[in-house]
Amino acid sequence: MMTLEEFLDEWNNDEETIAVKTSGSTGKPKWMRVEKKRMVASARMTISFLGLQPGQTALLCMPLDYIAAKMMVVRALVGGLQIISVQPDGHPMAQQALADEHVDFAAMVPLQVYNTMMVAEERERLARVGQLIIGGGAIDQRLAERLNELPHPVWSTYGMTETLSHVAMRRLNGNGKSEWYTPLDGIAVRQDEEGCLVIDAPSLSTDILHTNDVVRMHDDKRRFMVVGRKDNVVCCGGVKIQAEEVEKCLQPYVHVPFFIGKEKDEKFGEIVVMVAETENKKLLEDIIGNVLPKYWIPRKIYTVSQLPLTQTGKPLRNLNVLE
Repeated sequence: MMTLEEFLDEWNNDEETIAVKTSGSTGKPKWMRVEKKRMVASARMTISFLGLQPGQTALLCMPLDYIAAKMMVVRALVGGLQIISVQPDGHPMAQQALADEHVDFAAMVPLQVYNTMMVAEERERLARVGQLIIGGGAIDQRLAERLNELPHPVWSTYGMTETLSHVAMRRLNGNGKSEWYTPLDGIAVRQDEEGCLVIDAPSLSTDILHTNDVVRMHDDKRRFMVVGRKDNVVCCGGVKIQAEEVEKCLQPYVHVPFFIGKEKDEKFGEIVVMVAETENKKLLEDIIGNVLPKYWIPRKIYTVSQLPLTQTGKPLRNLNVLE
């Protein structure tokens, strides 16, 4: 795992590009090179959007192999922020180094935030963070509701390695909370013919990026809501089912970690399947039978001792890992 010193050495060398690692949410993680000047442009967008000021503190608590952590360092360098670096793990606020530190700005993945909210002392430390951005995966509805306990702004971010971290944000708590993502300045978005998001970010990429994220566009044609990934559409007997919409419907009733996936099927083409971290399969069957529309009901349920996740905490929907 890359250290802060190693990243700074790479950032300050004579190369115009730097290596970053994709998250592996849709396949095996891979390395790619991105231009440092574009990372600086991305950093300035975030600093402007959040109103960050020189001298404020920024918490680094994610692995520096990935773009999210690298961009936290770049934002600190560009914005004159003081970096507070701790060991990247599932409970960043538990670390003693943060006991007496004031953090103005932090970035975490949903799993880190979930773990933090479950422990009173860690939750109290998180409540003192001036602004928190959460990225790298979907935010469970129950977790989103708990974030209303936090007094300072909490944001969900939308982005990927190819966009050098996020290109849009939405507020998760307080008076400004919304289901709609607002693009940062200089970012234009639209839908393609399949309903997927298209991103035009000339300061971040020379190419227009066609994503696999199915979205709904707001009436203002600028803001957008993420429905799910095109990869996660299950075509069952001619009916198209978005896995993330099934998950959203089940979340208020299923109180264990789970996700919805798909499998090939001789009769239906594809079928909906459920993977859940529990031993009580019968309870799951009762819940989904009472909650879901007929065509959304998973035809198979896998119970596991630990939900398979990527290194960045996203569901590992490749069901080959269960074989």
